[in-house]
Order: sequence, then structure tokens, then C-alpha cells
Amino acid sequence: MLYYLFEFLEKQYQLPGASLFQFQTFRAGMAVLFSLLIAMVYGKRIILFLQKKQIGESIRDLGLEGQQQKAGTPTMGGLIIIISTLLPVVLFADIKNIYIILLIVTTIWMGIIGFIDDYIKIFKNDKKGLKGRFKILGQVVLGLIVGATLYFHPEVTIKEKDTTRITENFKVEKVFGQEMKEVMTNVPFLKGNELNYADWISWTGEGMEEYAWLIFIPVVILIVTAVSNGANLTDGIDGLAAGSSAIIVLTLGIFALVSGNIQFSDYLDIFYIPRVGELLVFIAAFVGALIGFLWYNAFPAQVFMGDTGSLTIGGVIAVIAIIVRKELLIPILCGIFFAESLSVMLQVGYFKHTKKKYGEGKRIFLMAPLHHHYQKKLYHESKIVTRFWIIGILLAIISIVTLKVR
Repeated sequence: MLYYLFEFLEKQYQLPGASLFQFQTFRAGMAVLFSLLIAMVYGKRIILFLQKKQIGESIRDLGLEGQQQKAGTPTMGGLIIIISTLLPVVLFADIKNIYIILLIVTTIWMGIIGFIDDYIKIFKNDKKGLKGRFKILGQVVLGLIVGATLYFHPEVTIKEKDTTRITENFKVEKVFGQEMKEVMTNVPFLKGNELNYADWISWTGEGMEEYAWLIFIPVVILIVTAVSNGANLTDGIDGLAAGSSAIIVLTLGIFALVSGNIQFSDYLDIFYIPRVGELLVFIAAFVGALIGFLWYNAFPAQVFMGDTGSLTIGGVIAVIAIIVRKELLIPILCGIFFAESLSVMLQVGYFKHTKKKYGEGKRIFLMAPLHHHYQKKLYHESKIVTRFWIIGILLAIISIVTLKVR
């Protein structure tokens, strides 16, 4: 809203300072400040409201140290993250930008799914919450919307590199690249780092490139579902999901910055994606909201994000990664989420296999997800979270290094 107001004031009245709002970095800075203030100032009021309404966490007895002390801690704190993200975005972002629209839809959509899940757990006294098939259905529908939009919308493009040519008069002339409607992504660590989803189907026959959406959309659905569930599993101890997510989102902000700048993208030999620079405003607001929420969620937590927050965080991270064409980096960048999900799959799979084979189920970990394994080994929550953050920072650095190491 302020973006359009100051754009109008600059054009009509040449108001001094109004041109600042044309700079994405300025608006990103304002967004992170506002989101931090909203999360830290109004976050406390939301926590008090949740306490007043007795919206507290019901704790299953898993035999973990200090677990029962958390009973009754307000949950649904993901509302703090959602509100603190959306308000600055509406104020400072170009909300006509297709990428901003997609992320707003993602935030609201996943927030609603998570809210319903938390509501059932708390007010219906059903610890299982929303049935898994409905949760997956919601994630699949979102993946379908995101995938179809990114594939078919005319403003979702990449731009050919600018080149030079010698004219008939032996003068050097600059040739500006054209915007292309291609479903391509960058492949980390490879010199020829372009992958076109159309190549996965073109071999089936002439003209089949037009049906690349048959590959692209299912891939988007898989990524959205996997990352949102991974974030959900990671949210098990104080500060782990919020801190890890802030590191991931900040890294994606760097990718958005270089992909949305024609000089940086040319130097790094990655796709220049027109209009993607506006993501900086959303990402800045999201990082501010996560850090502001962490103020209250750090050990000992005054509030839990619940599925309202964790599903939203995972969905947003997945969509940003796909938009900036870095979805193949997700196993590295979101390595914490990946390890947590993998630990659950390995634990369940091995238990079922050994029970079927030997009549008694065996376990790989003392408990899954992975952070509970270390709790069972009597590591303090704060130590587990800090070490996971350190690993997350290392993974983020490796992800950034892939921009040049091929």
C-alpha cells in the first residue's frame, strides 16, 4: 500500500524522499524492522490472549526430561509469524507482483490448514488433529496452484543473457536478451548447470515439450509436501524450527537478490529472473517475523508455533526455493528438515521390517524425530538446538558456495 502511495506522490508531486520506495533494498529493510516490532510488541499480547482462552499445548508423555513442565504452554503461536509477515508485506511490497501474490496465498493457505489442525487438537481434544489425508490434500492443492501458476503465468520467465555483435559497419552493438517462458532450474555443483523439465518428456515424441507441466507440477507438489512436513517434524523442541528456518530463509534471500539482479546473475552464470527481486521484501518480513517469534520461543518457550506456524514455514520455504530455481538445493539447504524426516522414515520402516521378520520391532534411534534421540541421550534442549543451528549455518554456506563451485 505504501509502495503505491509513494509511487503516486513521486509521479504527481515529486515529493522528496518518495523515490526511496522504488528501491527493493530500502523496502526490505523497512519490512524486517516492522515485522520484528510487530512480533516482539504484539507477540506478547497474542500470547496473553492465547493464555486467556486456555489455548495450551497438551503434552504426550514420551519420557523426556522437562517435558511435563511444558504442558499448558500457549500454542498456535504461528499466528504471530503469519501476522508479522503479512502486514509489512502489504505495506511495503508490490502486491501486484505474481511472486508476492503466490507467497501471500501460500502463507494464508498453509496457515489455515495448520490452524484447523491445532484447533482440532485443542478444542476437540483429539491429539491426532486433522486427519493426515486431509492435511496432505491441502498441501497437494497448494502445490497444484503454485505449479500451475509458475508454469502458465506469462510473467514467470527467465531472461536470455545480453550479448554483443559486430555490425556491418564494424561497430560493437549490444543485443539485449529476450524473456523466455521456460521451466528450467539450476543444478548445483555441475558446470553445465541448466536443467529443463521439458527434456524429461521430450524424448517421448515430437512436440511433447508442450506437456512439460506433467513433470513440473508433480515435482512442485512433492517439494511443497515434503518441506512443509519436514518443518512440522522439526518443530519439537524450543527454538529449533524457528531458528533453523530463519537461516534457510535468509539464504534464499541471497539467492533472490542475485537472481533478480542482471549483473550478479550474469557474473555467477545463473538465471536472471525478471521481477523476482521483489521477493526480498517478503523474505525480509518473514525473517523478521521468525526472529521476533524466536524471542518468545527460545528455551524455555513462552509459546509454541503449533502446526499453524510449522506448516506455513515449510510451505513458504518450498515455494521461495522453487521460484528462485533452487529447488534441487533443498536437500542441502533444508538439511535439518531432511534429517528429521529421514530419521522418522528410517525408524518406522526398520521397526516394521524387524517386527515382520523377527516378531519384535527394533529401532535405529532411541526416539524419532532425530532431536528426540539426543534428548533421550540426556543432551539439554539448548545444546541440541544450538548445534542444529550450527549445522544449519554450515549447510547454508555450502548452498551459497554452489553459486561458484561447479
